[in-house]
Amino acid sequence: MSKSAGRLSLGALPRMETVKVTVTLPVDLKSRLDRYAVLHSQAHGETVDAVAMIPHMLAAFVERDRAFKALCRSPVARTNAKAWMSVDPTSDASA
Repeated sequence: MSKSAGRLSLGALPRMETVKVTVTLPVDLKSRLDRYAVLHSQAHGETVDAVAMIPHMLAAFVERDRAFKALCRSPVARTNAKAWMSVDPTSDASA
């Protein structure tokens, strides 16, 4: 693995339980994600496509968001935790 490939923020992809979510991306973002997938595949020796990486990238983003973490620790978050945890992630919120 080259030094530049070792600098990718996203590590090897773990297996995880999933739920399907549909998103629409700008063409340039999809192109950059595809390029990232190629570099990631080269760095980790395992072929992966951009679609498989998106959940891991979003998880990493949320995990590193300091403001989100702080808000989750706030008194309001603790008060509303039961309501937030009861949201069914498989339901269609737009229905």
